[in-house]
Amino acid sequence: MRFPESFSNIPGRETFARSQVLQRSWPFVLDMCVAGIGLACFYGIVVIGRYWFGHATSEIVISQSPRALPLYAFYSVVRIGLAYLLSLVFAVGYGYVAAYNKRFEALMIAGLDILQSIPVLSFLPGVMLAMVALFPTRQIGVEMGAIVLIFTGQVWNMAFSFYSSIKSIPRELSEAASIYQFSRLQRLVQLELPYSAIGLVWNSMVSVAGGWFFLMACEMFVLGTRDFRLPGLGSYLQTAAGTGNYVAITWGLLTMIAIIVATDQLVWRPVIAWSDKFKFEQVESGSRVRSPLLHMLQHSRGLRSLREHTVVPLGEGVYRRLAEGRKDPAAETLAKATGTRAMRFRPSAVLRWGVLAVATVAVIYAAWEALALLREVHGSQVGEIFKGAAATFLRVNVSLVLAAAWTIPVGVAIGFNPRLARIAQPLAQIAASVPATALFPVLLLALVRLGGGMGIGSVALMLLGTQWYILFNVIAGAMAIPSDLKEVATLFHFTTVQRWKTVILPGIFPFLITGMVTASGGAWNASIIAEYFRLKNQTLQTVGLGAVISAATDSGQFQILLLATIVMATMVVTINRLVWRPLYRLAETRYKLG
Repeated sequence: MRFPESFSNIPGRETFARSQVLQRSWPFVLDMCVAGIGLACFYGIVVIGRYWFGHATSEIVISQSPRALPLYAFYSVVRIGLAYLLSLVFAVGYGYVAAYNKRFEALMIAGLDILQSIPVLSFLPGVMLAMVALFPTRQIGVEMGAIVLIFTGQVWNMAFSFYSSIKSIPRELSEAASIYQFSRLQRLVQLELPYSAIGLVWNSMVSVAGGWFFLMACEMFVLGTRDFRLPGLGSYLQTAAGTGNYVAITWGLLTMIAIIVATDQLVWRPVIAWSDKFKFEQVESGSRVRSPLLHMLQHSRGLRSLREHTVVPLGEGVYRRLAEGRKDPAAETLAKATGTRAMRFRPSAVLRWGVLAVATVAVIYAAWEALALLREVHGSQVGEIFKGAAATFLRVNVSLVLAAAWTIPVGVAIGFNPRLARIAQPLAQIAASVPATALFPVLLLALVRLGGGMGIGSVALMLLGTQWYILFNVIAGAMAIPSDLKEVATLFHFTTVQRWKTVILPGIFPFLITGMVTASGGAWNASIIAEYFRLKNQTLQTVGLGAVISAATDSGQFQILLLATIVMATMVVTINRLVWRPLYRLAETRYKLG
């Protein structure tokens, strides 16, 4: 179309034309950025594939040069990332089964409690030897072993979070899903995962921080005469610490902090901003978390076209087939009444009973062997174990009280203030990711000079390792409180006490219980290190169950190790039944949004 010459004299024509050019070119720039990210990911997969499927190296020499840090950091990030994806899949599956299977729910939650209280290094021998046996000639065997070990330090709080979210879904949402006859897959994708998104995101952050916490132990360890070490940031820091190379330690810690900050800006900030849309509220909040990267991904024409022409039609097709495959409710009722369904052969039931029979035989055999081993324990050793159990129980509860005293108000303040969250979130991730065992020698020496000892030091180390579970869950709970409830409290001029009593504490209660449960398991886990510590060729220990387990491991007294582990598991299960289960039940009944 041609315009008259007089159009060129209209004021603002150049500005209008420039804006039109920018609107046409900006989506192209976004598409190029997305394409660059995709190519970088593809190149990373190629590098990892060449290294993993190469021949296994008998002995890897860890370089302490700063030039090796980029490659080492890349390897460590890949291990932590894959361990996190494995943890996410396991958490969703385990939490889903535990929430909907009434027969095994109590057993599965008790098992989850026991597993999270077992130290990561206790899984090391079996996991690593099994993975190396699966891939004896390839490097992928040792790599998979390290990933599974990092997985055991990440997964438990995520499983607790998803389970708690499913149990606290508002009744009207569940009824709506039933009225519209959602299939199990549709209910999971469109109801349960969105409702649990905020809790899963914040627990994912603390899980990844836990992965950094255990990285040094998972990348460099010894099993008998075999020395397993992997090139990575954790092995770099451990090698530098062993040789006293403080320059290398500084470079390694700076690299780790840079990765954590970059992960916050490139991963967690966009995910938090995206998950904010799943908040259960009727009035939109005026303050939202913003992310330039999320804006770029949402406004990319390539990704939008892929979603509209591939993802959405594929999802609709799956849902349509599931809906067509479901039986008519009347026919289903008639089949139940006539008993025809009961006569049908179900292979899944036969498989389930077969697996249960094999598991029963294995448990009976293991119990018989364990009883034979426990006969070697003397009466004085039994008394020492129970005395240590009482001391550790006291320290665990003291650390939980101290952690809750500061994390609840701070977490609520961060969750209610997005500006404060932008500043405090990266700092909390850095503090949670720095291994507490690296700070423990300095802390212990300071306590000794002040007149304290291992008793106080063990509580401090438990606190350093477990307080972040409560903090991140409280932040998630505060962010999940609907904005309309906050506005009602402001409209009726609630006092601070009334606001905490009627809005804040009920709103964060399910998240707080999840944080307390995972922090409790983390404290029992940390007791192995907190109560038995080596410092300058000297072993420092105090009375406690963790010290008994560590000392028995060092001396090879497996009968004491077994009995102490059984006592710890029994205490954890008892606490779960008497304390956490009633609190979970309270959270899913009285403090459920609805």
